[in-house]
Amino acid sequence: MAHLKLFTSTILALVVMGGAITTAPTPEPSPPETRWSWPLSPKPSVLRTFDPPDKPWLSGHRGVDLGPTSDAAPVTAPSDGVVTFAGTVVDRPVLTIDQGNGLKSSFEPVTSELKAGDAVRKGQAIGSLSAGHCGHVACLHWGVRHGEDYVNPLGFVEDMRPSILLPLL
Repeated sequence: MAHLKLFTSTILALVVMGGAITTAPTPEPSPPETRWSWPLSPKPSVLRTFDPPDKPWLSGHRGVDLGPTSDAAPVTAPSDGVVTFAGTVVDRPVLTIDQGNGLKSSFEPVTSELKAGDAVRKGQAIGSLSAGHCGHVACLHWGVRHGEDYVNPLGFVEDMRPSILLPLL
């Protein structure tokens, strides 16, 4: 019974003091100005999810593959930035944008007229999808790095926080 009293008084104190009740820490939500847009419109399907390797030298999927809604859909900048690379890597056209704060996005296979140093705005067409990444199916591979580490691009366009159940009072 003493535990129940302690629990009830703790809950009451949190409510009175304006505290929040959670069962696990939650990541800070992104400020609205850092919310990115999808690089394909309307919202594309995710054909292959982010699956980073356990070690940097192992194989894995360091981005997401997005299915276009049409073959003619332009690829757009998910946020403001500056093009740092536009060229061919092995046999595919690649475009990389520096979004600041250590974040860089890469898009392949994307044919673009942009060149390194060009500024881009969120939603601006940056190129067109080419064939080559997903075999016979057209898709866009979108990767995001924070410094040297690959991060899940979907975290910039969707709320990826886990749902947390709170106790009933």
